[in-house]
Amino acid sequence: MKIRVGLLLLALLSGCDDSQTTQKGFAGLGDTAIAYAPVVPGRVFSFPADHGVHEGFRIEWWYVTANLKDAQGRDFGVQWTLFRSALDAAPAASGWRNQTIWLGHAAVTSATAHHAAERYARGGVGQAGVQATPFDAWIDDWQFSTKAAGADPLADMQLKAAGARFRYDLRLTSSRPLVLQGDQGFSQKSEQGQASYYYSQPFFQASGELEIDGQRYTVSGPAWLDREWSSQPLTANQTGWDWFSLHLGTGEHVMLYRMRHKDGAPYLTGTWIDAQGQATTLNAGEISLTPQDTVEVAGRSMPVRWSISIPGKQLDITTRALNPNAWMDLRIPYWEGPVQLSGSHGGNGYLEMTGY
Repeated sequence: MKIRVGLLLLALLSGCDDSQTTQKGFAGLGDTAIAYAPVVPGRVFSFPADHGVHEGFRIEWWYVTANLKDAQGRDFGVQWTLFRSALDAAPAASGWRNQTIWLGHAAVTSATAHHAAERYARGGVGQAGVQATPFDAWIDDWQFSTKAAGADPLADMQLKAAGARFRYDLRLTSSRPLVLQGDQGFSQKSEQGQASYYYSQPFFQASGELEIDGQRYTVSGPAWLDREWSSQPLTANQTGWDWFSLHLGTGEHVMLYRMRHKDGAPYLTGTWIDAQGQATTLNAGEISLTPQDTVEVAGRSMPVRWSISIPGKQLDITTRALNPNAWMDLRIPYWEGPVQLSGSHGGNGYLEMTGY
């Protein structure tokens, strides 16, 4: 079982070393998944049900990032993720017969510090899980749960987690609609058709407290929720990705990802979200995404400054990492942290880089 669970976690986590990417694509996500439910175009999303678990699919996650400031203008970043992985495609059994593995990641970043923690749990025994109504996602005492009594369970949320050198307790609110990524929520990841179901809430406003290295701060700022589920989201040729969620100072939001290949050009796509929440898919020909400065982090060369150009939207910016050393030094490591924008638009956002 330990070997099986270890392979499963490789299929979940954002990052792995080169030895794991040789045959099966990045983190095993190129493994075939014939027994599991396929991701196909034309799904009709239903809320609040789709905030919950999707049995039959192999991989699923609830992922929150926040770009925060305190009263003195100091910048911070917060990340919270809950992963669900199915050991088989059958409906989940009760108790210790349950074939679900849960994994939590949480982190806090400042200009001078970055701390991350992880939690593991087996399904069926109450230690971790997700329910759609009222919405609650948890692993141990880490929680992302609704405070709203109305029709939209994501209108008013509480987000909290803690590690050895950090903790945070935030309130997230939004009155804006959810955004379906890709083709009405069908988010393609390769030319061969690998895909996930994917929606976001990029309009959260967060406020609350965080503590890092014994210092407590009252903070506020924009936050972003990503929800994805799939069974085989990558090809065996894809070695990792570079993913951006950006809050522009003019009110728009941008999501971009670049799936890197062992051979050939990366698969590049994105979404432009206007201030009212209207989403427009961006294809590779509309985007220029180029790594600039690199730094040595944990023995790896990481591109922590990028240039991004979307001429059709008059966007020409540079992203710079708040803390270049935002290395998630977990069992399977990767880079993830807040970025700041300059150029045609100001603002901030988050960058995740895997497979380096």
